[in-house]
Amino acid sequence: MDRKKQDTCKIDFHDLSSIKARLPDIAEDIVRSCTDQECYTHVDYEPIPSKESVIEIINRLREILFPGYFSRVKIDPANLKYAVGQSATSLFDLLSEQICHSIRHDCLRYDQPCSECDEQGYRMALQFLEAIPALRKALAADVRATYDGDPAAKSFDEVIFSYPGMFAITVYRVAHLLFNMGVPLLPRIMTEYAHSTTGIDIHPAAKIGKSFVIDHGTGVVIGETTNIGNNVRIYQGVTLGALSIPKGASDKFRGKKRHPTIEEEVIIYSGATILGGETIIGARSVIGGNVWLTESVPPDTTVVIETPRLIYKSKKQKQLREKLKAAH
Repeated sequence: MDRKKQDTCKIDFHDLSSIKARLPDIAEDIVRSCTDQECYTHVDYEPIPSKESVIEIINRLREILFPGYFSRVKIDPANLKYAVGQSATSLFDLLSEQICHSIRHDCLRYDQPCSECDEQGYRMALQFLEAIPALRKALAADVRATYDGDPAAKSFDEVIFSYPGMFAITVYRVAHLLFNMGVPLLPRIMTEYAHSTTGIDIHPAAKIGKSFVIDHGTGVVIGETTNIGNNVRIYQGVTLGALSIPKGASDKFRGKKRHPTIEEEVIIYSGATILGGETIIGARSVIGGNVWLTESVPPDTTVVIETPRLIYKSKKQKQLREKLKAAH
């Protein structure tokens, strides 16, 4: 670089000082905006739930739900008890703290009566850990169903390690358990983390039966009041959603059944959209790709879009037509 260009690239020290001198006033403006009621601020002496801690909880949980797969140390029969004990202890501490923060947040934010959040945090964390053996069995059924229905899967290990659908289902089942226990905030933070990682959006309140499979997965949406039976398989881009509601009517529909019911052994192919709380897809039905449904389907029914008319054009035919046109 020549000397002239080098001197041009340098910023004068005094110029830089005058620029940075504006920062305190800018900071003051930002602080003043924190009192604006139209903006959202959470400035309090009590800690709030931590997204980073929630992600750490998910990682620690995977160590226990699938021992040896995601562990930070090598697991063998000799150290299994010690490793699980260490993970369970760390998980208890992390989870009880975040549950406490979540409950306390709601108490103070919404002026609720004291709920003894510290004690609740310990009790709920212990209750959750007690449910892990049953949770492991439920996830094992999901792994087997995924493997059995996918010839591309070479092993159960491959499903557990690498399938985004399996990760999303794992996080959902954890979050759903916490949701049913009455833990605020944390379940939604968990499923939205899985959503951001996999592109699969499952509300923690949705009810999903055994042996559930999400194949490929990107773009899947499963709404809050969805009810899915056992042995259901869905593919990428499937939406189990709600019909649009009038502006300003969200409170009227809050907590109401707005999403479809999918009965047992249903297959829903990619891009299908099924909407509405009164929509029921009957058992053993097959919903084809890109189908749009807002009404119920009886059991043992296949729903597909009529095959579109395709037009094939070859380059040779096009060139021949151009030559004939030029000849005339």
